[in-house]
Order: sequence, then C-alpha cells, then structure tokens
Amino acid sequence: MKHTQRALGLVLVLLLVLGSVFAAGSKEVAAPASTAMEDKVSMYASITSIEPIIEAFTADTGVAAENTRLSTARFVSTVLTEFEAGKLAADVLQGPLPVLEILKEQGVIAEYVSPVGETYPEWARRGDGIYLFGIEYVALIYNTELVDPADVPKRYEDLTDPKWNNQIVMANPASHATTISWLVGLKEHVFATEKEWYDFLHGLAANNPMFVASFSPTPAPIESGEKKIGISMPKYIVTKAPAPLAWAQVSQPMLGSPRAIAIAKDAPHPNAAKAFVEYWLSNKAMGMLANDVGEYVLTPGVYPPIKDIDKAEVIAIRELSDEELVKWGAEFEKIFEKK
Repeated sequence: MKHTQRALGLVLVLLLVLGSVFAAGSKEVAAPASTAMEDKVSMYASITSIEPIIEAFTADTGVAAENTRLSTARFVSTVLTEFEAGKLAADVLQGPLPVLEILKEQGVIAEYVSPVGETYPEWARRGDGIYLFGIEYVALIYNTELVDPADVPKRYEDLTDPKWNNQIVMANPASHATTISWLVGLKEHVFATEKEWYDFLHGLAANNPMFVASFSPTPAPIESGEKKIGISMPKYIVTKAPAPLAWAQVSQPMLGSPRAIAIAKDAPHPNAAKAFVEYWLSNKAMGMLANDVGEYVLTPGVYPPIKDIDKAEVIAIRELSDEELVKWGAEFEKIFEKK
C-alpha cells in the first residue's frame, strides 16, 4: 500500500510540474527520470511560516515532508558540521543565495537541472543546481498604533532622526549576513556618495538600535510596543496579522537578498528531494508562499497581500564574498559599538 501511495505521489508531482510549465507558456520539458520514490523528505530552511507548503506537498504526494528551521547566522556552520561528519540529514537546502553559494563551494550542493526551474527568469537559473525563487526583501516595519502617519520615514535617512533614539530594532549588523549585505546594498544602490552612506550608518548607530540575532525576532518588540520601528521584512505584516504592523513606503528602492533552493549532495532521499524541489518551484507553491507567507516571489504577477507592495521597486542585491562579509561585519561592529 505504501509503495502504491508513493508511486501515485510521484505521478501527481510530475503532473504538477508539467502543468506549471504549460501554464507558464514555456517550452515543454521532460520530467526527471526517477526510480523508487522514498517515503520522506527533509529540508533545512531559513525561511519561516512554510507549514502550508509542507502540508500540501505531503497531502498531494503521500511523501512525508519535514522542515528544520535554521537561522541565517548558523546555517552554514550547522550544515557544514553535519556534512563533514557524513551525517547531513537534509535532502533539500533553502537559504539566502550567499549562504547556498558558500555551501556550493564546499561541495555540499548536488548538480541538478529542474524542469520547472528552467522556466524561471534567466537570471534565476544558475546552472549549478541552485535555483532562485524569490527575494528576501527588507524594509522598515513600524507599529501603526505608536507611529503617527506624519512620522513614518519617507527615506532610509529618516532613521537617523533623534526621535527614533532607542526605538529601533534590527538584526545584528556585525554578524547577520543578510543585514550586512543589505547595508552594503544601500551603499551600492541607494546612496549617491560613500560619505552619505557613512553618515547614515553613524546616524543609525547613534540612535542606539536594539540588536537581535536575525530577522525572525525583529517583529516581536515592534508588536509589543517595546520598539516603534525596525529594519525587518514586510512578510511579517502577513504572518503576524492582525498585529498593528505596516511598512514604510520610502521613495528609494527596496533591497533584498535572493532566496534560493537546492538539493544536498548525497541526499538521503534523492528522488523525494527532486520531487520536493519541483513542487516548491511550481506556481501552486509560489502562490501559497506569496499569499500565506508574504514572500516576494519571482512568479510574474504574483504579489503578497500587502498594501501597495506591487508598486515597490525591488532590487536583488549582489552576493558578498566570505572576505567581504568578514570585512564589513567588522566595520559595522566598530560603527555600531555600544558606548
């Protein structure tokens, strides 16, 4: 009976794959060859609130899916420790692109050509087993009950106003890779001169922001009123509803790190891993990710249910090398050092 369920599950996944391809108007592609379908698949992911997709995959395929949440800060160290010990339990890895790039360099990522992934925008198809599916967009999130509409920032520079002293929360800019990349992205895409960028950094630091380990804890102090505003992610407006949260629609571009997914080398359940990746990249799953989780996905015309988010200019920032992350992390540690 279990074998029959797994076989039917695989058929459903392949039908979903082909349906997604045809719906996207792309050329027909062949589904990957597969042998026996395993009865489970395990993913390590930095993305949050994805239980609906996990449950839908299991319901549609009969393959039990499980997810372990890893913060960006400890993603690489956790995976590499398990991989080098020959005990990596994950079949699928999902994280910011810079994180998967590091793991690719260390031999952790398997080569894989995804039929659905090959229908994505050309810049999202890397040809190395890593597929981009969205942008981990970063914005200024504030408490609508505590911040007067007239005080909502209109530019990133507004965070340097002394009225925000002790009212800001953000991921630690000395250690959180995505925040480091975001701050460097401001330098490269937003501020006209390096001096203006450094003035922003020092002004932000002067307002004594509260540091947390990653983006995930940033909404809590804003919801509770402990802090009024934060450098966070608009997705929390969806996942934390009906909390009094909104995003500051600044006049400058919204920046974010590309989100990516890949199959682990020597995955314990390789066929289930391929089926899961195809499901994840499908229109169905990406629609759920936008609507239920608030993510900014690469599926054309699909946006999260956040007021005016479709009007935002969203730019995918570049990957920083390990050396750059170390360099800028140390620099930001000095700038933001608590006096």
